[in-house]
Amino acid sequence: MAVRPVLIRRSPAVVWKVLSDRRRYADWVVGTREARPSHGDWPEPGSALRYEVGVGPWRLPGRTVVRVCEPRRRLELEAEAGRLGTARIALELRPWGPDTLVIVDEHPLTGPGGRLHNALSEALLQQRHRRMLRNLASVVEAAGSPSDAGTRTGAPPGW
Repeated sequence: MAVRPVLIRRSPAVVWKVLSDRRRYADWVVGTREARPSHGDWPEPGSALRYEVGVGPWRLPGRTVVRVCEPRRRLELEAEAGRLGTARIALELRPWGPDTLVIVDEHPLTGPGGRLHNALSEALLQQRHRRMLRNLASVVEAAGSPSDAGTRTGAPPGW
């Protein structure tokens, strides 16, 4: 199971504003293009987005369904990539002084990723998470006002 934190220099309310905006999904999720509503009102449980997933030179249709939504605290998603299978992605938001500690926890559920989950696939997920969380921090910090900023960005000591 790949778990990675990032400290974002904005309040949980500002982080949540980005996570709950379906139009911003492709801005922070690695490999995703042109996210559009599939059904429901994002991020209500059961709502979904459709998009294109880039895997090297190949493009595949993708879909993400909201499984759990606790505003300003937790968003759990199930990402579907056709024959590549599905994955559970949980984003937890914790107030950290004036900032927000965001912890992403992802693991494959079905398909080749679920069957072949090992140290190599875990390392690849960690690389993806670094980039995704860097993207999320950039989008959130650009969206929030400077008065909402804390003092630092990055992983807390010991991570």
